[in-house]
Amino acid sequence: MQIEALTAFVIEKIEDMKGRDLITLNIAEKSDFADVMIIASGNSNRHVKSIAQSLTAECRAAGTEPLGVEGNDVGEWALVDLGEIVVHIMTDTTRDTYQLEQLWE
Repeated sequence: MQIEALTAFVIEKIEDMKGRDLITLNIAEKSDFADVMIIASGNSNRHVKSIAQSLTAECRAAGTEPLGVEGNDVGEWALVDLGEIVVHIMTDTTRDTYQLEQLWE
């Protein structure tokens, strides 16, 4: 999948799982590990884990194998590495603490 199509796919799947406050950041000029970062919030640890698991399964079903999934054991912050796209799914408290949007803007 091309990066634009994959970004749209990921956003759609997060929205399907009722992920909130989605932000897409173009980090291509600031990083060498990814081009796009997507940040979303979940309502609880269980919701964060659910979104990450569903996104991983949907990506695999569409033929895009995630390079890695981290943080799904605790659920406060899950990271799904899709190569050119890195997805962060966090609880509100964790998102407020780390403020990734401000770090990468």
